[in-house]
Amino acid sequence: MKTILSTLLIFYIFNISTFALEVSIQGAKENNTEYSILHLSDNKDFLCQEEKNDFDEVVKIVCAFSKSPSQNLQKIQNNFFNISTQIKNKTFFLIIKPFFKMKLYPMVFDLTKDDTVFSSDVKLSNKWMIIGYKEKIPYLKDNSHNDTSIKFPFKFSKSKLPYVGSLDMQGNPVFVKRVRDVTEYVRIKKLYAEKKYDYCSDLINEVMKGYPNSLFTAELLLYKIKVFSKLENYDSLIDVAMIYLREHSSDENVPEVLSLLSQAYFKNGLNSDADYFFDRLFVEHKNSVYAKWGYIYKGEMFESTGAYSKAISLYKKSLSETDNIDVAVVAAYSMAKNLIATGKGSQANEYIQKIAKVQPEYFKKRMDDSLDIMDELAESSHFIPAATIAKSLHESINKNYDNYEPLLRDNGLWLSKTEKKQDALAALNLYLEEFEDGMFTQEVKVAKDGLFFDVTDANYSVRVTNYDKLMQEYDGDSIGNKAIYEKAKLLIENNHFQDALNLENDLLSLDTEEYADVQNLITEAAIGTMKNALEQKECNSVLEISSKYKIELSDKWDDGVYACAMKGADFELAQKMADKNINSKDLRHRKKWLYRYIKIDFATGNYSNVIEASKELITLIKNDKESKYLDVYRYIFDTYQRVEDSSKMIDAMVDIERVYKLNYIDIERYVTLMAVGSQRKDSNLVIDYAKKIMSIQNSSSSYAQSPFVEFTLYQAYIDKEENNLALEIIKSLDDRDLDNSNRARQRYLLGSIYDKLWRDDDAKAAYQSAIDTDKDSPWAKLAEGAKGI
Repeated sequence: MKTILSTLLIFYIFNISTFALEVSIQGAKENNTEYSILHLSDNKDFLCQEEKNDFDEVVKIVCAFSKSPSQNLQKIQNNFFNISTQIKNKTFFLIIKPFFKMKLYPMVFDLTKDDTVFSSDVKLSNKWMIIGYKEKIPYLKDNSHNDTSIKFPFKFSKSKLPYVGSLDMQGNPVFVKRVRDVTEYVRIKKLYAEKKYDYCSDLINEVMKGYPNSLFTAELLLYKIKVFSKLENYDSLIDVAMIYLREHSSDENVPEVLSLLSQAYFKNGLNSDADYFFDRLFVEHKNSVYAKWGYIYKGEMFESTGAYSKAISLYKKSLSETDNIDVAVVAAYSMAKNLIATGKGSQANEYIQKIAKVQPEYFKKRMDDSLDIMDELAESSHFIPAATIAKSLHESINKNYDNYEPLLRDNGLWLSKTEKKQDALAALNLYLEEFEDGMFTQEVKVAKDGLFFDVTDANYSVRVTNYDKLMQEYDGDSIGNKAIYEKAKLLIENNHFQDALNLENDLLSLDTEEYADVQNLITEAAIGTMKNALEQKECNSVLEISSKYKIELSDKWDDGVYACAMKGADFELAQKMADKNINSKDLRHRKKWLYRYIKIDFATGNYSNVIEASKELITLIKNDKESKYLDVYRYIFDTYQRVEDSSKMIDAMVDIERVYKLNYIDIERYVTLMAVGSQRKDSNLVIDYAKKIMSIQNSSSSYAQSPFVEFTLYQAYIDKEENNLALEIIKSLDDRDLDNSNRARQRYLLGSIYDKLWRDDDAKAAYQSAIDTDKDSPWAKLAEGAKGI
């Protein structure tokens, strides 16, 4: 009982041959303020050490022992301490955490034996005391000392004061012995912890009969109530609880009894009686952890009557107000179960994940309920919470359970239908490792193959190989179809556009509803292939793809497309590129495409367009002597030639000559104009252009137009009766390599001009040379005739 100067003493004794640890917890009040004292003792010195936070508050005390107990130790907890154990590197640790505040003291002195005490800061002791308190430590006061001061020991009087130990409720000394009721009480707790409730009940009855005045009467009644609750013997629970509340109304365990009593009344269908005790619990003990349990029990009562919203409110209240893990887990489970029952499975996921994080083994405690919840979630496509329950259950059981294999399968299959593909792969792999020839092996393999599309760290070539394997193995199946789709995407992502385009027929065979962007993939592959072809100047491929897929690339690629179109004589495509750019506001860009527009129209015979565009381009470049598009003058000359406008040809040639001077490139154009002069019988025109042709040939040492130009110029001089010039031009052919026919002609014309100049002997010699050069040629026959005159 927690009253002034009275204590409730609980012993935990762990013995092995070389290790005897004793843990005792005492609770008391000082000025109506509760506190608790924890004693630790062993037959050998051991280390205890405080761990503090940044605010100098003790957050943990760790005690280390070189030996470990042979039995598993249960967690010990009261309102001030939470005591757990851990074994690491063959060292046994006792870990104490506070619910409020605590302070560690070594028990170096025995005041019943030692006359002298002093302040001792030791690291090792065989006894330690830990005080748990809320705000101010009771009875003790810490005084600060100067580090350089001298600490004198305190000595007791030679006549020792009498020593009085613990007192009972009436103020009489309590002699705590290792009597049988203590041992049996410890056994009762152990049996309860081991869930041996029938044995536990029998032992409680035996102890209460054998020790009617036991110090543990209240605790024995409490455990009897708890056992009846576990056995669902609610009538007996109600009888014992009423006795407990009557005889131990101020005991610290009253809140727990009220919570179990309220639950028992509700389970027996006596809801009004349950309400009475629930109200007492919530009003008189609202801060107790058992009030939070009470919210859960009352929520279950509401749920049993169909008041689901009221039940949820209480579960939420319990969950939000408690800091007890067990309460939080049960409240969360009740919330999840209620939400699923009311068709709100998606909201249940939050609570299921919380349980799985802090106490996943709880699902096993409610195995049947958990399996039902899990299946209901899966049936409603809430696969993540369903898989979470399956995983938690699987990890808390072994292969001896019938559900072991199905749970492992379900976890993997359900996760594979969510975004948690990596977790799904791990679960499916685990199944295949444990059940190579299991009941669900084929189903699991198919699911695993399906995950390849979402979970793989393989490199590009390995992934392509795996896609090919899946396409072959699952031909016509959903996995095979997805392999086609994913392979195409992978090829495109890695710029293997031609390979992706080769999958066109396979892609077109896919369901357009499931793979709605197939056409986009084909177009993307075609665009990529066309770009690659442009970069490699593979114009045949460019034109083929452009024609088949009607691809329109960005402006960046217009130059390459135009070049390929012109090379392949696809003037329609070239015209499309030109039309797209010809009205550009960028002057440089516009000039380039005007020039290209002119070339396209010239090639396609749209001469009127050539003339108009040429005039516009000439206007833009007339002041730029270094322009890249001066060639427009030649195009306009050639265009006038094709439309047989000789006057415009002559005008155009003026511009060509101004821009390019006498250039060998234009020699054919000069020849054309010379021919125009001949047609017009305009000797001056012939002489002008013929002389320019000869000048070009002489400067380039190339005489491709000889002797035609010389013969034409000769005739023009003859027509103008400029015989000496005619003689000069015809004699110039003496230095040219001519075939026999042309040489015979040259010698004949030489003789003819000699005749005109009255140089008869030279004329006869020239005629004879013509005859000797090619006697069968027409020029030889003319020479014979002229010679005979």
